[in-house]
Amino acid sequence: MSLDPVTTNPDHYRVVLENERVRVLEYRDRPGDRTTPHQHPDSVMYTLSSFRRRLVSGDRHHEVELAAGVTGWLPAQEHHGENIGDTPTHVVFVELKEPAPGAAPAGDVVPGPQLD
Repeated sequence: MSLDPVTTNPDHYRVVLENERVRVLEYRDRPGDRTTPHQHPDSVMYTLSSFRRRLVSGDRHHEVELAAGVTGWLPAQEHHGENIGDTPTHVVFVELKEPAPGAAPAGDVVPGPQLD
């Protein structure tokens, strides 16, 4: 079963560019929207709007609040999330297709900031 976010959550994720080295995704949602479980490879995230989310990875739950204009590194991860704020979420992800040397295999939960 594919955990590609474009497949699992097509109402929220869309591919805006893809080549042999990267895939760029746009993510949008509204307050109260939820995603189903999905995976991301190592990625760079850029927030186009301010938002609040609850993220769930296995038994771990945490809430994040980010301002518009934030750029961050996200290690490969599997999770699902919910917009718990009162503003829409608008984010761009640049997914790397080449894993870092010694990286955890796809599907392993890697600690660190996790965003949806």
